[in-house]
Amino acid sequence: MTGPPAALAEELSHEFTVGCAADGTIRWLDSRAERLLGTRPGTRLQDLCAPGTADKADSLLGQGRQGRLDGWELSLVVGGRPVTVSFAAAPDAEGRLWLIGAQIPEHFTRAFATVEQATSEIVELHRQLVSQHRELERRHEELIRVSGELDESHRGLLTMHAEIREHSQEMQRQAEIRRRVLASASHELRTPLHAILGLGELLADGADGPLNAEQHKQVEFIRSAAAEMLQLVDDVLDLTRAEAGRATLRTERFTMVEFISALRGMLRPLVPPDGPVELLWDDAARDVALETDRGKLAQVVRNLVANALKFTERGVVRVRAELDPDDDMVRIAVTDSGIGIAKADLERIFEEFVQLDSPQQRRFKGTGLGLPLSRRLVEALGGELTVASEPGVGSTFTVTIPRVHPEAAEMREIEDRSRRAPAGRAPVLLVEDDRRTFFIHEKYLKLAGFDVIPARDIASARAALARTRPAAILLDVMLENETSWDFLADLKRDPATSDIPVFVVTVADYEDRARALGADEFWLKPLQRERLLRKLDGLVRRGPAPRVLVVDDDDKARYVLRRQLQGSPYEVLEASSASAGVAAARSQRPDVILLDFMLREETAFEVLDALKTDPQTRAIPVVIVTSHVLDDASKQRLLAQTEAVVSKQDMSRALAIDRIRDALARAGGASIRRS
Repeated sequence: MTGPPAALAEELSHEFTVGCAADGTIRWLDSRAERLLGTRPGTRLQDLCAPGTADKADSLLGQGRQGRLDGWELSLVVGGRPVTVSFAAAPDAEGRLWLIGAQIPEHFTRAFATVEQATSEIVELHRQLVSQHRELERRHEELIRVSGELDESHRGLLTMHAEIREHSQEMQRQAEIRRRVLASASHELRTPLHAILGLGELLADGADGPLNAEQHKQVEFIRSAAAEMLQLVDDVLDLTRAEAGRATLRTERFTMVEFISALRGMLRPLVPPDGPVELLWDDAARDVALETDRGKLAQVVRNLVANALKFTERGVVRVRAELDPDDDMVRIAVTDSGIGIAKADLERIFEEFVQLDSPQQRRFKGTGLGLPLSRRLVEALGGELTVASEPGVGSTFTVTIPRVHPEAAEMREIEDRSRRAPAGRAPVLLVEDDRRTFFIHEKYLKLAGFDVIPARDIASARAALARTRPAAILLDVMLENETSWDFLADLKRDPATSDIPVFVVTVADYEDRARALGADEFWLKPLQRERLLRKLDGLVRRGPAPRVLVVDDDDKARYVLRRQLQGSPYEVLEASSASAGVAAARSQRPDVILLDFMLREETAFEVLDALKTDPQTRAIPVVIVTSHVLDDASKQRLLAQTEAVVSKQDMSRALAIDRIRDALARAGGASIRRS
C-alpha cells in the first residue's frame, strides 16, 4: 500500500496518520502513529479503542467514507491507559479512509470531563428543580384544599362548642332547678313528718290518756314509718347534692383522736355491753392531724359501722385508722365478721335503692341509699370507698382520703396570696360556697390583676371585712344552709361599707329583691368574664398601673410580650438594647423589668451589674426571659440577682402575669416610687 497523495498530506496538518480499509483494518501508518499507538498494519482500529467505545469507531469509519469529518474523538488505549484522540477523516478516490489523529493533552481531557460532568449535574439539578417546583405546586394545591377543609371544620367546631356551651348551661340550669325543687320538697316533707313523729311521741307517752297494747303497737308502727320516710328524704337530698357536685364542704382541722372519740361516744348506744357483737376502735393513728370535712367523714364512718353491726349477728366489728406517709393519705377500715357479700354483688351494693336479699336485710329495712351516698361523700372528700368481702367470713369497707383536702390546700394558697398581694392592688371579696364556681371566678379576677379575698360562708365574709376593706364584693345570695340577704342589707346599712360595690351572682332571678337591698349589679349564673371585668373596671379604682419594662433587642419578642400583657393591669414600656434598657430604668423607674438574657451589646449579667450598682435602680425586681439553655452555674448566678428565670418558649399571658405579680409581691408591691 502506498502513502497518501502529497496534496492531501500537505493540506491536512497532523501529528500522525493512519490509513484504514472499509472494515477498519489499518493498512498504513506513519512512524509517529507506530510509536504512539504501539501497533502495525493489519490491526483493526476498533481493537485499539477503550472498552465500550468500539461502536464509536464504527461510526467514524462509516461516516468518514461518505465525506470529510473533523473533530471526531476516540478513546484509544495507549500504553495501557485510555487516551483521548481527535481525528479528522477523509476518503480518497479508491475508497480508502485516511485518518489524521492528534492526541488531546491530558489536562484538556480532564477539563472537558469536568465541564461535561458539571453540565450533566446542572442538567440534573434543573430536572430536580422542575420536579420540586411541580411537587410544590401540588402541595400548594393540597394545602389550599386542606385549608378549606380546616376552615369548614373550624366553623363546625365553633358551632359544636356553642351548642355544647348552650347544652351545658341548660343542664346547669336544670340541675339547679332540680336541686331547688328537691330542697323545697324535702322541707315540705320534713314539716309534716316532724309533726307525725311529734304527735306519735305524745300518743305513746299517754299525754291524752293511756293506750292499750294494740294502740301502742299501731303508734310505734306509725312512728317507725315516719322515721324511715324522714331518713329517706334526708338521704335523697344528700345524694342529689353529692351527685351534682354541690355537696358543701366545710373543712376544718382536727386530730384523729378527737374524731374517733366523738364517734365512739355517738355509736356506743348501738352496742349493748353484754351483747353478742363487740365494737373495737384502733386509734393507732391518734396523733394524725386532718384538714377535711369532719361532718361528712363522720357520716360515712357512722353509716359503715351501723351497716357492719346490722349484718353481724355475733363477733367483732373493728374500726382501724392509719396514715400512709408516702402519699399522705388516711385510710379508715371498718371490718366485720358478718355474713359477707358475694363477689358478684360487690358493685351492686353501691347502686341506688339496691338491697341484697338476706335474712338480715329483711329484718332491718333500709332505703338502699346509705352506701351510694357514702361513696359519693368520700369522692367529694377527694378519696374513694372500696370493699373486700367473703361470704360467711365478713367484709371490710375502706375509706381512703387525702389527709388535707385539695380544696382546703387551694383555699389556703388563695388566702396566702391575698396576704402577700402587692400594695396598690384592688382586693375583691368573693363570697361563694360552690367550689367549682369559686375557682372559676377566682381565676377571672386573678388574670385581671385583682387580689381575691375568699369566703365560703357569711361568717368568713364578716371576718374578712373586719380585717380589710375590699374594693368590691362578689356575692352569691343562695349559700348552702344560710341566706345572704341579711348580709347584703347590713352592708348597705353600715356607713363604713355602704359605698363598697356589691355584685350579686346567683342561679335564681331575685334581681328586684337584690337591687331593693342595694346591690350595685345582679347577674344570673354562669357569669360572663367580660361582663364582670368591664363592670369592675368601671366601678373599682385600682390606682396607678404598675410599669413593666421589657428589655429585648428582638422586635418580635417585644411584640409578643406586649400583646401577652395587653389588657392586663400593667403599663408596658420597651427598650431595644442594653444601654436603652438601663437608661429607661433610671428615667422611667419601672416596677418590674423583663430582661432578655442574651442581647447584642451585652449579656444579662452586665446589665444586672449596671442596675444593681446604681442606687436608683438597685431595688427594681428583674425577671430573666431567655431562649437559651442555661447551665446550672449561670442559672444559679442569675437567680441570686433576679426574681425568676423564664424560658421564652414557655411564656404565656398567665405565666407572665404570675411572674410579674410574684416579683412585685417579693419586692413589696410597687417598690419603686416614681418622681
